[in-house]
Amino acid sequence: MGSILSMQRLLVVYNPNSSQYVHARDEVLLPVSQLKGVMIGKFAIKKAPFETNLKEFKKVLKDGDIVIATGGDATAAVAANAILESKKDIALGVLPYGNFNDLARTLKTMRTDKFIRHLSSDINTISSQAKQLYPLEVIIDDKHWRYAMCYVTIGMTAESVELFDEPKIRKKMQEGHRSSWRSYLQLAGWYFKNRHKKTFIPEFKLNGRLQDSRISDYAAVNGRSMARVMRGGDDYLKPGIFRSEVERTISFPKLFVLMAKSILLRVPGTATKGDVIELLAPATVELQAEGEYKVFENIRRIEIRKSDRPLKVIHGE
Repeated sequence: MGSILSMQRLLVVYNPNSSQYVHARDEVLLPVSQLKGVMIGKFAIKKAPFETNLKEFKKVLKDGDIVIATGGDATAAVAANAILESKKDIALGVLPYGNFNDLARTLKTMRTDKFIRHLSSDINTISSQAKQLYPLEVIIDDKHWRYAMCYVTIGMTAESVELFDEPKIRKKMQEGHRSSWRSYLQLAGWYFKNRHKKTFIPEFKLNGRLQDSRISDYAAVNGRSMARVMRGGDDYLKPGIFRSEVERTISFPKLFVLMAKSILLRVPGTATKGDVIELLAPATVELQAEGEYKVFENIRRIEIRKSDRPLKVIHGE
């Protein structure tokens, strides 16, 4: 009985509705279930609000666990936020079975076969070898909302993510291949249909400075990758600093230049220790943190800062 109680726990978080679930089942869930000397647990993401999945997963966490998020960035975000809110000593690994897989790209864990071999051969030392990721923290009207490992967007880019929650679109993603070209086609169609329909960010000040009323997007970038093709940096390994940018992406030429710079060089932005967005009047604003989209109504203030609490992550080389 004592050996069972002291056995290493490995928890696999997966999303049966993910665009790549069938591959995740065959390449991760089945091989992991055959590991010897490890207590295996599985947690399925339900068709429920993000907060519901977060709270349910947080209940099962224990100090010393190793968690493997197997799905898209939203699945990884549920796992990461639950770990951070639990304040327990837990290591997180991420495997890429979604549309963009930005956190897996940031952590260099895109090779599932290599990752599984590492688990099989050296699971007892994984936690001690983990690196520290310093996530972004999003605070709405002085209340914590979410941790984000790689990026946060506000405005048009954030609202476009809602597209992937539509049943018809999700079905197309699941019928597709392992590339993300279908996602980009859907986003392009949404962009040209909606870019001139509304004001995406009401008038606001950024760190005390009034911004151009035509600004449609704010982005805070922490990780190596954003929407798969856009390059970030290594701020996720640094406490207290990240990069942010405001853009008028409703203008196609400006969007084209932004994308070209982001793909060939890195996402434009200015190093900051924290940003405060103050709306000139209470307003409705769309926010997105790595696949989770939410509409906030009647808010005045959004703060993006680095969390003081790091997350232990399994990092590839």
